[in-house]
Amino acid sequence: MTEDKKNEPIRLAKHLASAHNLSRAQAEQYIEGGYVRVNGVVIETPQHRVKADGSERIELDSQAKLIPSVPMTILWHKPSGTLSEGMSGKVCEGITLASRASIDRSGIRLLQRHLKEQICVTPLETGASGLVVFTQDFPIKRKLIQDGALVENEVIVDIAGEVSEQQLRGLSRPPMKVAISKQTEKITGLRFAIKGYAPGSIAAQCQHVGLAIEAMKRIRVGRIPLAGLEVGQWRFLMGYERF
Repeated sequence: MTEDKKNEPIRLAKHLASAHNLSRAQAEQYIEGGYVRVNGVVIETPQHRVKADGSERIELDSQAKLIPSVPMTILWHKPSGTLSEGMSGKVCEGITLASRASIDRSGIRLLQRHLKEQICVTPLETGASGLVVFTQDFPIKRKLIQDGALVENEVIVDIAGEVSEQQLRGLSRPPMKVAISKQTEKITGLRFAIKGYAPGSIAAQCQHVGLAIEAMKRIRVGRIPLAGLEVGQWRFLMGYERF
């Protein structure tokens, strides 16, 4: 073997497995779990290349645990004006360590693997705000997409001006239930409970009865409320929570 060949960079997983007498699968699991540092920087990609001559400082955390990867679900308070529609297979840029909510009690470290192949299963209109769900979990995908027509969404809508009884009756038809939640001189707040929510459905019904929407916010999907999440913040779905 030539000297150049011997010094070619190798995969971090291969180096770690050799250095700590691990199987390749164990090494990859430690790396993806965020337990390996290269020159002081956490590296979460097993295919990361390191120098074969041992000149780099590669450390395995003494507290490292072989915890299997499980599919994660993320709850995000989408700000108005940001996209969620058409984000399947793509991670929302709003999901970062800095935007994690203080109410997140999961105790889970945010890792790159938690953001891979996340699917937005509850899209909202660009102009709307409120609860959006991203998940890697197939049963939750099935619940919120395939069986979405059975899941109730609660949405607060601000309407310009007053809403007449006739307009309210025109809105409150299956699968929608509508009630007035607030009333001021300029704004009427409506609370929609709707099964099988689709972006644009509420706007279309409001337009049909002659109402102009000022703002829209989803505050609940199934049994999961938005409560406690500030605009732009996110948290992990807890293991005991069910939609």
